Order: sequence, then C-alpha cells, then structure tokens
Amino acid sequence: MKKILIVDDDITLRTALIRYLQTRGYSVQEASSGIEGLSLFEQNPPDVVVSDVLMPEMDGLEFCRRLRATRSGQLVPFIFLSTRKEVDDRVQGHQMGADDYLVKPFDPKELVAKIESQLERSRRIHAEIIRLMQQSHVAAAANHAPDVAPQPLPLTPAEEKVFWEVIQGLTNKQIGDRLFVSPRTVQTHLSNILSKLQLESRSQLIRYAFERGYRPPVEKNEDE
Repeated sequence: MKKILIVDDDITLRTALIRYLQTRGYSVQEASSGIEGLSLFEQNPPDVVVSDVLMPEMDGLEFCRRLRATRSGQLVPFIFLSTRKEVDDRVQGHQMGADDYLVKPFDPKELVAKIESQLERSRRIHAEIIRLMQQSHVAAAANHAPDVAPQPLPLTPAEEKVFWEVIQGLTNKQIGDRLFVSPRTVQTHLSNILSKLQLESRSQLIRYAFERGYRPPVEKNEDE
C-alpha cells in the first residue's frame, strides 16, 4: 500500500483528501504545517508528499526546500497544492524542488492522476537503477579477477544487511518488508551507513559499492 503525506493547514480539505485517497487504496498521513510535515517524514518517509504552499509556522516552499536538503527527501515525489495560480508562483514551486503543481480548487481525480504519474515515474527510475546495477554486475564479473575480494565494511551486522539491500535499488519500505523492520529503522541504518562511509546519498552509495567490488548476489534473475 503506497503512503501519501498530506501537509495542509485547512483541516476540511485534509479530511476530504484523506477520505478520498483512502477509498482508493492509499495509506495517508497528515500534517498541518511544514514543521509537522518534516517531523512525520523523518519518522516514516512516505512514497509521495502533497503540500499546500500557504501555511503558518513554515510554508510549503520552505518545507520543500528543507525536505530536498535531506538525504531521504531528495528523490521523493513532491506535489504542491495552492491557490496561487500565476506562472511565477508555479515556477517558484518547481524551483524549490516540486515535481508537480496543482491549483486550488481542483478535482480530486486530477490529484490522484498526478500522484499515480509520480509513482510510476519512481517505479521506472527504480527499475532502471536495478538494470544498470545488473549490467554493471555482469561487466564486473567479466573484468575482475575472481580472487579479489572487497574490503570488509565498517558496519554493524544490521547496517550491513541494509547496505546489501540498498545497493540493489530497493526502497526503505521494500527493505523493511524483506528484513522485517520498519522503514524508519531502515532509514536510521542508512543514515549511519552514509555517515560511516562519508557519502551523501543512496546514489553515491550504489556507485561506491560497485566501484569497490561489492556485488549483491544475483538470485534467479539471469533470464530477466
């Protein structure tokens, strides 16, 4: 079940969106400000963020900017909802890092269409990452001597399990399902891994792994 984070100070709109999205099979978290949204995101990263622009305490633009500045928030799909409909407003939203922008009032069906479009884009990116890793795996097997082993990882056993899953292109939720832990626990381990290896992002971690010979096992996928 895909998880959506709704961030909007309008409780009436939030309630209506939550009900509508839940009837369409989504799990929904809600926040009334950017500050609350950041806290919820850190605790349990969603698959898509939908945020208002005009909010107290921290508006949507600042919320988006801060989210994009975090490791786990760099690639999550982000959609703005706003009464601001001028071109400059929409441009500003995209410049802050939003993937899409929907002007209020709107038909909930359009929001669902945008959410599904962003989820499909994420799925394609994920599939391409896996394809490239498998391609690199095959090339490495042909070009590297079989007796050359990579250096031991400076990680705890739990972190090492997460490491092998991450470099296969899996999301926090997918890793959590495979390792029987929460996505939040996965994110904590991932943050520790990045810190220990002095890296900034998942993509850097994948490159680091393959450049140094850390190859995840290919299980029953040779004919795919």
